[in-house]
Amino acid sequence: MGRYLLRRLLQLIPVFIGTTLIIYLLVWAIPGDPFAGKCGDRGCPPAYIAEMHEKYNLNDPLIVQYFKYLGKLLTGDFGETYAGIQISTLIQNAYPTTIKLAVVALVIEGIIGLAAGILTGLRGRGFLDNLVLVSTLFLISLPVFVTGFVLQITLGSELGIIKPTVSANPSIGELIVPGFVLGSLSMAYVARLTRTAMMENRHADFVRTAVAKGLEPKRVVGVHLLRNSLIPVITFLGTDLGTLMGGAIVTEGVFNIHGIGGLVFKSILTKEGATVTGIVTLLVLVYLLMNLLVDILYAVLDPRIRYD
Repeated sequence: MGRYLLRRLLQLIPVFIGTTLIIYLLVWAIPGDPFAGKCGDRGCPPAYIAEMHEKYNLNDPLIVQYFKYLGKLLTGDFGETYAGIQISTLIQNAYPTTIKLAVVALVIEGIIGLAAGILTGLRGRGFLDNLVLVSTLFLISLPVFVTGFVLQITLGSELGIIKPTVSANPSIGELIVPGFVLGSLSMAYVARLTRTAMMENRHADFVRTAVAKGLEPKRVVGVHLLRNSLIPVITFLGTDLGTLMGGAIVTEGVFNIHGIGGLVFKSILTKEGATVTGIVTLLVLVYLLMNLLVDILYAVLDPRIRYD
């Protein structure tokens, strides 16, 4: 297990460098002056532009700029915005809200998706199976912003059950509906993935052997059928947490949540390249770590994986 973990950790290094290099090039290699429009209708003074170019190492070749940025990043320095605010402070203020929203979304999609998938996988075709298939197809077909606006108007403006927008420091209760919206698409995939895995494994040799040995139905389902069926679902849920954090831009915009998604959106509009680079790099790191955690869980559930 130790060698497997070390191998997976070493594999993350080139992936991290490759993805962050692409992000850096996409943000800073775009033709044009990155400081155009920063001084209103008039052009910025040459002294200001020279200072900014020196501050962000823009006089160096791009690859040198990237490795200088990466060196600072490894020390925890995400840099500053053009207004001189530490980007780490902005992330520190916004990230807890996004993490809370992503965890709420993950719990909702896990509970509802797994329950629907297990029930339909065990019962097979019938009314409940058709209901789940139609409802998941409905969720997959709807863009997240449509689901968000429909629930916001129906539950917030029309029925008054929830507030249309959440407070600056939202509680878990305020994030349930935004969490449902954020996790709705993945919830449909979890339900379908679980259902398919359960139906396939119901007729597998290891399940028939367990039944032939006279084990109780609960043990057959809980230990043999469910454990093997949940391996792909756990993989999906683990990687989805990273996706939820990065994909919260739309949901946070609909419900006016001051999280990392809103910060990225605002930074893109104001062309704050350093902020965009810092946040997206952090999201890449979270995504890689979640993949590593999933791989470890995968190896625990199926020991053959670690010996491949």
